[in-house]
Amino acid sequence: MPKGKNQKLKLYRLYEYLLRMTDEDHAVTMPQIKEELERYDITADRKSLYSDIEETSVLGIKVEGYQEGRGYYYHVVEKQFELAELKLLVDAVGSAKFISEKKSKELIKKLENFASIYEARELQRQVVTSGRVKTMNESIYYNVDEIHRAISENRRITVKYWKWNLNKEMELKKDGQLYEVSPWALAWDDENYYLIAYDEKDQKIKHYRVDKMKTITTTENRRNGRELFERFDVAAYTKRSFGMYGGEKEKVKLRVKNHLVGVIIDRFGKDISLHEDDGEHFMVNVDVNLSAQFFAWVFGLGDGIEIIGPKSAREGMKQQIEAVGAGYRKP
Repeated sequence: MPKGKNQKLKLYRLYEYLLRMTDEDHAVTMPQIKEELERYDITADRKSLYSDIEETSVLGIKVEGYQEGRGYYYHVVEKQFELAELKLLVDAVGSAKFISEKKSKELIKKLENFASIYEARELQRQVVTSGRVKTMNESIYYNVDEIHRAISENRRITVKYWKWNLNKEMELKKDGQLYEVSPWALAWDDENYYLIAYDEKDQKIKHYRVDKMKTITTTENRRNGRELFERFDVAAYTKRSFGMYGGEKEKVKLRVKNHLVGVIIDRFGKDISLHEDDGEHFMVNVDVNLSAQFFAWVFGLGDGIEIIGPKSAREGMKQQIEAVGAGYRKP
């Protein structure tokens, strides 16, 4: 049998066909495989295909054959991603606020290539993004890539920063002034992506929303702030920064009703120490950045939680309540 002109692509086309057309519930026959290869001007006899099917394992899949009636069928039983794993990735991409709607759809479409056409339909049904507020910054991929490059090369970056105006349009902060920072880490918190960096002007650690960055440029200047980041815990930083808002770091003592123990652990983790108080409450000491967002979180739990100390935290809570209440006392 004369060979087709695309024989070098034989294994790849075989892999592609089996991955897209078969799974645990769907299989193909040897004649169907041969017919598919012929579409690409690839010829193969049955004997060589047996060997080729076994060799697809080098491409990350495992194919098995089985007898059913008078026919013999082949299907993929192991592959790089299981359907449950793909669904998880699709959910993460679809719900991530920092990825634009357009980029989410493009990424999900690429993820479908790791599934059969039948499984891909399930992935589409899995996507629930309608109504979510997604970023409008299409360049976030490249922002993240440029930041990683700067970190690996130990370089500073310059960046312009966006903000919303009352016309619901994005405009540059400070008339497009360049921020120069030393990037040290990226963190995902409250459904947004943040750069944690050393601010060259204010000489302290700050964080920035990656999707609000524009025109990131890696400079030739070496990074500063190494001595701060050598003992810096990114996880602890994001844990104590409510909504990633800043504020003075304080160790705050809270008195909490027992039924809210899950809320406290979800927020601060399992490493905290809980101490029984009166049978109905427990005490806990946590590190937080004192900010309006922290006080709002406490207020949202009603009488189930009370700030015991320090005095500055209690006073801050009182001032927050009085400021909000003053607005509602107006006629």
